Amino acid sequence: MSVKLMKAMLLQAPSDLVQTTVDDLTVGAGEVLVEVTHSGVCGTDLKIFRGDIPVQYPRVMGHEMIGKVVTAPTATGLAIGSRVVINPVLSCGQCFYCQAGQENLCPSGFLLGRDKNGGFADHICVPAEAVFPLPSQISNDCAPLIQVMTTCHHAQNLSSINPGETVVVVGLGVSGLLHVQLAKARGASRVIGITGSPVRRSMAEKFGADDTFSPDEDVTQEILNLTGGRGADLVIDCVGSMNTLRQAIELARPGGRLLLFGIYTDEIATLPFYQLYFKELILTNARAAKAEDFPACIQLVVDGTIDLDSMISHVLPLVELEQAIRMLDERDEARMKVILDHT
Repeated sequence: MSVKLMKAMLLQAPSDLVQTTVDDLTVGAGEVLVEVTHSGVCGTDLKIFRGDIPVQYPRVMGHEMIGKVVTAPTATGLAIGSRVVINPVLSCGQCFYCQAGQENLCPSGFLLGRDKNGGFADHICVPAEAVFPLPSQISNDCAPLIQVMTTCHHAQNLSSINPGETVVVVGLGVSGLLHVQLAKARGASRVIGITGSPVRRSMAEKFGADDTFSPDEDVTQEILNLTGGRGADLVIDCVGSMNTLRQAIELARPGGRLLLFGIYTDEIATLPFYQLYFKELILTNARAAKAEDFPACIQLVVDGTIDLDSMISHVLPLVELEQAIRMLDERDEARMKVILDHT
């Protein structure tokens, strides 16, 4: 089966986005054809749009997507018309990493929306193992956030948050607020959020943060006061700048851990390497989620442990993708997650 003249938002060159049609979309063996109904816009899309992350043009962006099954192999048990969320990180299934359960690191793998055409279109075709059923309790508007949540969930799996620990989250955007909720769900006794936005500090407290601070405050001293002079067990940098990385090193206790969640694009930087050495800190970087993170995150939302609905600030039609992307570049405290409605 194939889809003729699929409608899509096509990036022809940096900052050159057009609504158009693309060639046939052919469904291969073992693949599921999905009619995309909703998608999310994130910082990766902004960086691809600007040309900061190189791609082969033309490219259909978008890696946070849900939709309805159009066709599926019988063995999947997926009903036509059923709602699904898509894992955009695809792998070969055969290499050392795939066989070792690290399919997210597959050297032959790729990310939909960056390495191959993604979800800012009316249809997409993906391997059956990349599709996960969505329960009715999860709304269409918030469902694309499942993909974002899986990356946070995977990152925290790598960081091994233990009950009773103090976790600091630097940067309280969408990912930061998800990290706050997930850290509390894992049993962290104190979760501290840092951002310059009063609105987002308030949201973090709503989501379970025990304390929040502005970067303008003496954050290091405040955290020392809250931890008996030790510092944080884990610092999660959701910003991805050299300034916030330096701050994370400062805030972590000796023997503590850093989770570098933001995407760092700097090639040259000055860091307090002696402090990094002297504190004997463990640095963890998380690139992408695994397939196993999707069912786990779906269940956390269904159980009411994680609140996604409160994180949606805007829902726009797909044709307003460029406006949605440019919104991410604006300093607007009220703007949180932007969702695109394809219907």
